[in-house]
Amino acid sequence: MTPLPLAVAPATATAFTQRFSSTPRGARLARRLALHQLDAWGVPHGTTASDTAAVLVAELAANAVTHGRVPGRDFELVVRLTGRTLRIEVSDTRGERRPLSGAVAEPPPLAEEGRGLLLVAALADRWEVLDRAPIGKTVAVELELPR
Repeated sequence: MTPLPLAVAPATATAFTQRFSSTPRGARLARRLALHQLDAWGVPHGTTASDTAAVLVAELAANAVTHGRVPGRDFELVVRLTGRTLRIEVSDTRGERRPLSGAVAEPPPLAEEGRGLLLVAALADRWEVLDRAPIGKTVAVELELPR
């Protein structure tokens, strides 16, 4: 076997995928691990980009745990960094409860829920809801990172 020449740089992973239990603890762990991965990719803790990503992951994971939970099924987090675009995807197995992509209605003033996707829409540059095979849905958000 011939060794690789020294001029070839090792490949670096720019995708993180993990499944978590559909519990508040799983949602909290998803946020923490996503921020740890971003820090390893050069998006330091405490920066505006890291803090924005933290809110996006926290909200999407909380929605998956609260609204997309099916007993015995996990939710999945995928974080991808492509150039300066950060893509966060959270998938659950509840396909029949889907928010409408890009359209978020203002909840009544005294409603106790319904504001989470308003945060997502305000913070993300783009977001959408996708079908997940074989069952479920994926909510994906994209955030353009500063140079």
